[in-house]
Amino acid sequence: MPSITELAQSLVNGVGIGLVYGLIAIGFCVIYNASGIVNFAQGVFVMLGGMFTHALLTRLGLPIAIAALISIVLVALVGVLVQILIISPMWKRNAPLFAIILATLAVQLLIEQIVILTMGDQPRTYPEFSLGGPLMLGPIAIDYQLFWILGCGALMVILLTLFFNKTRAGRALRACSQNREAAALLGIPVGAMLMLSFALSAALGAAAGILITPTQYTAYSVDGPFGINGFIAAIIGGFGSAPAALVGGVLLGVVQSGAIVVFGAGYKNVVALTILLIVLLFFPRGLFGGLGKRV
Repeated sequence: MPSITELAQSLVNGVGIGLVYGLIAIGFCVIYNASGIVNFAQGVFVMLGGMFTHALLTRLGLPIAIAALISIVLVALVGVLVQILIISPMWKRNAPLFAIILATLAVQLLIEQIVILTMGDQPRTYPEFSLGGPLMLGPIAIDYQLFWILGCGALMVILLTLFFNKTRAGRALRACSQNREAAALLGIPVGAMLMLSFALSAALGAAAGILITPTQYTAYSVDGPFGINGFIAAIIGGFGSAPAALVGGVLLGVVQSGAIVVFGAGYKNVVALTILLIVLLFFPRGLFGGLGKRV
């Protein structure tokens, strides 16, 4: 049996990775609520955020803050290109929603291959944002990067909440999530809102990738695991509000970390998929479904 110290350390680690899952989950929610599309390319945005930041740091020698901001913008542009080149044409041709969702999966595989050809298949990482550490609370070690993840995650949720509640574009996007046909009749450019949702989703994924890469690594293959766990976190949260998605990610991260300590690393994905099945069976609207405003 693991000791109390090991369980406490796993809780700390789980909160960090769970916050990243939560940011990815919010990206899923933004696109789904605007269009009904589950974007299975969401994990690609996470991978590209880390890859672009590493390239800007190592090849151009930019400061981490500038490299991160440029990477977020670049990945947001990738999201817009995906919407313009793939999603929008299918949308205009009234393609089945199932076909559009499969197209996002094809986009993920395509971008993976492009990354391998242009950036290679070797894992990459870069230093944590703050030097020194970890912070020791008795036997518990807390990396300084966790505070960056916690602070940036909270800031992004606050900014998203203000955006959707206080800005005209945010309210228009929420209107599309409630009823796209009625929103179009009111003069809201639904196509532009869909493009905005992809840009926001990609930016959130990029931010998650930038924040987590110093504690792990990034490579062409990380998009799948991050995308799946972010999707599970979104289901736990009920595809509703951003705070619910973030809490869903933290719950998943904590349970996964605890499972690694108790059962071993091989059970990490088993536990995640078991949680997914339990939520779908007993809480089909998510643990927080129907609570608060959407997105």
